[in-house]
Amino acid sequence: MTEAVSAIWLNHIKRLHAIAESGLAFSPEEFDRERFEEISHIAQQMMSDLASVPIEQISALVTPYHRRYVTPQIEVRGAVFKDNKILLVQEKSDHKWTLPGGYADVGLSAVQNLKKEIEEEANVLVSCARMVSLRHKASGDYDPDIREFYKLIFLCEAIEPIEQKPGMETCGAEFFALDQLPTLSTGRTIIRDIHDAFSFATDPEKLTIIE
Repeated sequence: MTEAVSAIWLNHIKRLHAIAESGLAFSPEEFDRERFEEISHIAQQMMSDLASVPIEQISALVTPYHRRYVTPQIEVRGAVFKDNKILLVQEKSDHKWTLPGGYADVGLSAVQNLKKEIEEEANVLVSCARMVSLRHKASGDYDPDIREFYKLIFLCEAIEPIEQKPGMETCGAEFFALDQLPTLSTGRTIIRDIHDAFSFATDPEKLTIIE
């Protein structure tokens, strides 16, 4: 099975699972709930087979969606520049590099979340200037993910002094030139994100990219 076909099937399976979980959240009929439970389990098994991982791992990942109307999660990331170089952090989980950021926490705005993430991951204080892009993760060239995400990337301005260093979830924090980028953690950041950020940093009139 090609990567393109796998991505199409993964999208179908995620939608099937979302319908089942939403049905479990709202259906009052026991007969319907049994059917939705079975569909949810089948969808998780299909994800497990497609990804070649134990179904227990799949169930653990989809647990946050359980028994409610299923909607995409939000991921926020920031593009911070210094001397025409972009800030990247090295993830402890795969030792690859990404724009700083992560899941949006409840109770904070997107900008508040991003400021917190960049400070925690790179020890850099920022202000957010404007949004670079709003993308649907599954529609891009990111690594396949059984979860659904909208990715928000912001152009940020660092607050002096800039003394970047890694945090609890990162093992590196450095500024890189566009022609000297390290290996990217492509489940989080792809080369298109980096190019978009550089483009926005040099063009104050560029419009936000929306998918």
